[in-house]
Amino acid sequence: MGRQTLALLAQLDAACQACDDLARDTKELFLQHPDAEIITSFPGLATLTGARILAEIGDGRTRFAQARGLKAYAGSAPVTRESGKSRHVTHRRIKNNRLAATGRHWAFAALTASTGAHAHYNRRRDTGDRYHAALRNLFNRMLGQLHHCLIHHHKYEEAIAFNQPAQPPVTAAA
Repeated sequence: MGRQTLALLAQLDAACQACDDLARDTKELFLQHPDAEIITSFPGLATLTGARILAEIGDGRTRFAQARGLKAYAGSAPVTRESGKSRHVTHRRIKNNRLAATGRHWAFAALTASTGAHAHYNRRRDTGDRYHAALRNLFNRMLGQLHHCLIHHHKYEEAIAFNQPAQPPVTAAA
């Protein structure tokens, strides 16, 4: 039993080393991509998550002419079915599951990295969205912003991405 355990531990150690090597190589290659600087400028997107997003959407800018096509592909855009007086809004079941899973991680990480993203998430929760629906909506918004930034070759800017409505000035009571 002891020898078998040592053999299994050696296999586990080799698998962990291979995983570390793959992560290192992925980071190096991703940082050489021309869009890496734009992608990693987004809150919650580091090199590995950014590499995964880039791998899933591809680097051909003509693939998704509009952001709504990318959102539908990722599964973040809602599906609305209307017939007569009934209207049913639900999430997409047909989507790129790897991109959708990475999007959930991205949206969750953006909650702590961006005050605008956190405020957007809180607004969605206050309007009645559940946790996953609010995260999916945040991912949907961030994905639209990513599409815009990639098309126009701009870095992410918090003030533009989550433009808050101007608060009316507070006047002193007389």
